[in-house]
Amino acid sequence: MMEDIIKVLDGEVFSVWFLIGAAFVFWMQAGFAMCEAGFTRAKNAGNIIMKNLMDFCIGTVMWFICGASLMLGDNVLNGFSGGFTFDVFTNYGNFNYSAFVFNLVFCATTATIVSGAMAERTKFSSYCIYSAVISAIIYPIEAHWTWGGGFLSQWGFHDYAGSNCIHMVGGICALIGAWMLGPRIGKFERDKKGKVTKVKAFPGHNLVIAALGVFILWFGWYGFNGAAATDVPTLGSIFLTTTVAPAVATVVCLVFTWAKYGKPDVSMCLNASLAGLVAITAACDVTDCTGAAIIGIVAGLLVVFGIWFNDYVIHVDDPVGAVAVHMLNGIWGTVAVGLFATKSAPGFAVAGIDEGLFYGGGFTQLIKQLGGMGITALWAMVTITITFAIIKKTIGLRVSEEEEIEGLDVMEHGLTSAYAGFSIVDATESYMDANENTSLGVDEYDLASKAAKDAAVPVVNVSSNLAGTSLETGMNKIVIVTKLSRYDKIKRALNELGVTGITVTQVTGCGIQKGAGQMYRGVEMDMTLLPKIKLEVVVSKIPVESVIEVAKKALYTGKIGDGKIFVYPVSKVVKIRTGEEDFDALQDVE
Repeated sequence: MMEDIIKVLDGEVFSVWFLIGAAFVFWMQAGFAMCEAGFTRAKNAGNIIMKNLMDFCIGTVMWFICGASLMLGDNVLNGFSGGFTFDVFTNYGNFNYSAFVFNLVFCATTATIVSGAMAERTKFSSYCIYSAVISAIIYPIEAHWTWGGGFLSQWGFHDYAGSNCIHMVGGICALIGAWMLGPRIGKFERDKKGKVTKVKAFPGHNLVIAALGVFILWFGWYGFNGAAATDVPTLGSIFLTTTVAPAVATVVCLVFTWAKYGKPDVSMCLNASLAGLVAITAACDVTDCTGAAIIGIVAGLLVVFGIWFNDYVIHVDDPVGAVAVHMLNGIWGTVAVGLFATKSAPGFAVAGIDEGLFYGGGFTQLIKQLGGMGITALWAMVTITITFAIIKKTIGLRVSEEEEIEGLDVMEHGLTSAYAGFSIVDATESYMDANENTSLGVDEYDLASKAAKDAAVPVVNVSSNLAGTSLETGMNKIVIVTKLSRYDKIKRALNELGVTGITVTQVTGCGIQKGAGQMYRGVEMDMTLLPKIKLEVVVSKIPVESVIEVAKKALYTGKIGDGKIFVYPVSKVVKIRTGEEDFDALQDVE
């Protein structure tokens, strides 16, 4: 009798833990949002938060409409998918609420992975559409194969918590999306033949927020991997492997980047923690501490290789490292089941699989893992390519050049800044916020768009705002702040225009310049105070617009930070030598 009571209580306890684990996984949405926002630029932070919010909300809508049926319904088409039902609406009293919620939060995770790789240049409307497709069709069907009683589970394929079904699928979608979308403006310098000659670093604007995201994700991963455990030994073993693999991966990444770049790379180590978590997810219940450590070692190296491969080999711009973290380590984690599964792990007995190759089980389970992974990868590649192709041909995937340069916060959401009231740049420090230091992709003025020209040399024209007021005298002061190296060119250009009276002051400013060899995610960069010049001229007869156009053309190199132009109204001018005033006082100056 007592044993029966304990058994019932154990069942109730683990049923509650199942839902607590689902809440842990939901909290991972915050982690993904913080990671993505921190690894990207401040001008897109609001857009990124909005996308991560809508991933879950749109995913929930699609889940109760069709996703849950396709994953959890009875087998149709020989286990290809679940049968479509309206049980959530018509049979609510007998509905499996726990399974619905638990699988929903996993579904939302898959869609969120794609967001980071396509950040900073994707239309918000397009994002909502493909996020809905992933949640409604792509994920539920392939997840049914493994977790819904489909043909892969019948075959003996094992993916305990999603290295394959979630992370690899999300990573494949991310890679294809980032490739079809194209890189952010200025990420890659190309020669006239289109060959990439240089990779540019776009440092994340807030690594503190990114680190918080990683810790939130690691915390949530204990529910991600452990929620389905039904006994204490299995749960404890899962917690152990979920701790060991990411810790080892991070240490390996630390040592490797320290040796390769001369200093340990902060952002890469953050990615390595996530890579270790992704890699252990499939085998967390069937491997031991040794296996988890080896899985972590490979993950720590694989994430560095993946980021390098994207940047320097296939030239796919992935701002947060989603492809390296999720796709490559999702593949590795799936394969690792066939290598490290051992019957000494408490969860092995209920997994119903063979031991891994390195534990004497031969190639049987490894072949099953490779086969199941290949089928899932093919499904993801075909379906997401079709989805992106349709979106690209209809409403378009990418925002305009002007929208990308200005930032998606203001252009997509009317949000001036996600940090209103906070200073993004600290003028007391010896560096400039890297958020604004980006190439605009075209370094020839005549070939650049108006948006690129305006971003490289922005103009603040106070005079235009005062037209018709008592300060409108026809006289204007133009102040140009630019690089010291552009002095001769701007001086000659202004002289040719007819401006001969120029006041020049040498000042110090902030920007990015080559030479110091600092590294960010394996890409060279340098932030330092630079010598600048400030030129001041007062004009009356020469049109202000002519001066601005000549100055912009002389200063333009195709990078944000080429210079700034300020125009101010002048209310009074007195020439001391003659006593002439205003327009007359300026004539021999011009």
